[in-house]
Amino acid sequence: MPLPRETETLMHAEAAQAADVVAAQFVRNRATVAALAGTLRSAPPPFVVTCARGSSDHAATYAKYLFETQLGIVTASASPSVGSVYEVPQKLRGALYLAISQSGASPDLLRNAEAARAAGARVVALVNVEDSPLAQLAETVIPLGAGPERSVAATKSYIASLAAILQLGAHWAQAPSLLSALEATPDALHAAWNCDWSPLVEGLVPARNLFVLGRGTGLAAAQEAALKFKETCGLHAEAYSSAEVKHGPMALVGARFPVLAFAQPDETGTGTRAVVEEFRRRGAQVWLAGGGELPVAASPHPLCTPLLAIQSFYRAANALALRRSFNPDLPPHLNKVTETV
Repeated sequence: MPLPRETETLMHAEAAQAADVVAAQFVRNRATVAALAGTLRSAPPPFVVTCARGSSDHAATYAKYLFETQLGIVTASASPSVGSVYEVPQKLRGALYLAISQSGASPDLLRNAEAARAAGARVVALVNVEDSPLAQLAETVIPLGAGPERSVAATKSYIASLAAILQLGAHWAQAPSLLSALEATPDALHAAWNCDWSPLVEGLVPARNLFVLGRGTGLAAAQEAALKFKETCGLHAEAYSSAEVKHGPMALVGARFPVLAFAQPDETGTGTRAVVEEFRRRGAQVWLAGGGELPVAASPHPLCTPLLAIQSFYRAANALALRRSFNPDLPPHLNKVTETV
């Protein structure tokens, strides 16, 4: 079967819808999110637990850094197998339990959400399929509103997950600058879609392996990009914190070794850029998002940057997949809904 053209893939069409999805989502969910945030301020949870897999788990990484930096509330990722396979009850009374899923149908997430509710946690579902089993058992549902997503590679639903977390964090923290940034995010996403990342596409056509770096909220973008490289481009990519990469993995980085780095416009940016410069001195082939080679749209707030960077990346990944003779909509051996136990 011949490959589609770059603008004819479902991945391209669906990712291009992200800005409009987020704009509608913010309006639709404002009252629900504000009410939930008010409850969380009046009865603060002792900690937050996230439960997700795949791209949704990368959104959970974003939630961790957002909640911990803006609210000072410890946020940890639950291992679904602890509840679904080992069946060990967890002490979750009073916790906020954030379940993130596109389909809301994976058995392991459902078992864990049920167990969390039984343990006394407040279960909140960020889910795209609004009549899903996960939505039905959650105390509060924040619909992602991404609509049907037919490409196996999740794009607009992932950005919608980040946006839902951003909106919740902004209202929970009652941060004026962050609340204001919500209004500007859809326009910034439109601009991000038009950023030219063709140097990354051209450089990675012959690649076999690469590292993807990020730190803080930017780590979520690195994790998601690494997954999409593997999923859509047949390219082995590993995501690392730009701090963690120095604890062993950087020994692999030498001449012509490819590295994609996401530098956040916050306190972590200096460290990420320092690692990038060290790798360049070794002769590595490095692309820095926001560093000149790969432009990132002007961000209304540093916490919006991961949404903008991954939106630009999705367009590049779609193009790279086709250049490497892969159909990004139909990754081998994968299904749209993965039901793990």
